[in-house]
Amino acid sequence: MPDIFVFVTIILSAGVAAGTPILYGAVGEIFTERSGILNLGVEGMMLVGALTGVVASLATGSAWVGALAGMAAGGLLSLIHAFISITLRGDQVVSGLALTIFGAGLSAFLGFPYVNVPAPRFSALPIPVLEDIPFLGPVLFQQDMTVYICFALVPLAWFWINRTRPGLHLRAVGENPAAADSLGVNVVLTRYVYTVFGGALCGLGGASLSLAYAPGWIENMTAGWGWIAIGLVIFAAWDPWRAALGAYLFGSISRVVFDVQMMPTGGLPQLVRILLTPEFLRMMPYAAVIIILVLASREAVRKRIGAPAALAVPYTREEGGR
Repeated sequence: MPDIFVFVTIILSAGVAAGTPILYGAVGEIFTERSGILNLGVEGMMLVGALTGVVASLATGSAWVGALAGMAAGGLLSLIHAFISITLRGDQVVSGLALTIFGAGLSAFLGFPYVNVPAPRFSALPIPVLEDIPFLGPVLFQQDMTVYICFALVPLAWFWINRTRPGLHLRAVGENPAAADSLGVNVVLTRYVYTVFGGALCGLGGASLSLAYAPGWIENMTAGWGWIAIGLVIFAAWDPWRAALGAYLFGSISRVVFDVQMMPTGGLPQLVRILLTPEFLRMMPYAAVIIILVLASREAVRKRIGAPAALAVPYTREEGGR
């Protein structure tokens, strides 16, 4: 097998594993934003989910229990955001940012005793026969259960949003809540359900990070991946399949950054050496997210890329929105 083929296989396999926690957060945010609620607290929910997963797995000896606990923690944290945004009609941007700060601080405070403590984890579980397929086997079928579950989540999420009646109600609430309400759709309940469900997926993303990809708890271990997930939602135009592509691409880039550190750069021009520095390469995805968020903040761009029309707009039946 040629060396370049082996190199690409390793990069993509690592990219799938690294992109999985981000993809959970991105799909969760897609559900939330499709209902018209903007939740910028993905980073905080992932951190709390990561810590809760480690604590629960240590207490029970089961990584599965840890993953479920991470989901519950993310869902409970998102419930706070739902109450502020839907019931109190507060500013969703401020509430989401506060959620991130709260989640980061809470996880750092409560997680100190668990730093670098070994915990039960999801080990790689190769799928017989499929793991032997050239190229695809090592990339897709020699992963852990959190990755396989995510493989199923993406098509199910797409099908639910685009091909089912509840998905139609979800999109209607995100586009025109007044019209959906007039047709008998419970706007408040729909937004609560999908905000909490989205938060649960973010918590599962955090748990998959601490129980599978990088087992154990480290303060601020998400390292901005929650913000990458939010950027991916816009990049993907609120489509789970495109979000998967972006997440795995980011994961692969993260692995390339690691490998670049091993490359000799002494004979290269100064500018090239600067562009190949790990610090510069690590910065690029985050810079791209900032650019995407800035561009997407323009109303014309939001309409062009298909953002839900009622995103971040509070709704009450008496006023028909605001």
